[in-house]
Amino acid sequence: MSPVRRLDTIDARILLALDEDPRATVLGLSRRLQLARGTVQAHLERLETDGVLHRFSRRLAPAALGFSVSAFVMIEIQQGRQEETLAQLRETPEVLEVHGITGDGDLMCRVVARDAEDLYRVGQCLLAIPGVVRTRTSLAMRELVPYRIDPLLSDLAD
Repeated sequence: MSPVRRLDTIDARILLALDEDPRATVLGLSRRLQLARGTVQAHLERLETDGVLHRFSRRLAPAALGFSVSAFVMIEIQQGRQEETLAQLRETPEVLEVHGITGDGDLMCRVVARDAEDLYRVGQCLLAIPGVVRTRTSLAMRELVPYRIDPLLSDLAD
């Protein structure tokens, strides 16, 4: 994980306001939060520069693109082939994210597919990647707690 700058109270307040209204302008944020326009602008620029804010596409639901099946794939890789394997995983559109993990596997991937047959195809593509020894796939039946960070931001903002 790359180091990320710690957020302060003002950052948290700005991010919570943007979470509620992603199209808010700098002027609108400054009025709503009762902060100087320059302060809001400086904080937003620093958040972008420091890599705190992610791309807008992370907010899109894969189902809206026709990918209604979601799964987690544990991948075991041959030692010394991680970079080669990761390069191929990055080239696989259905792989949404990959994490290096401890435990039984080496990598944990979140993948999407159009249906069960497509998930089988995606699994076969992953198995064909050089360096992949074994995969174990768990189908996500339902998202019970969606990705969220606002409770942490709220604590910091208070």
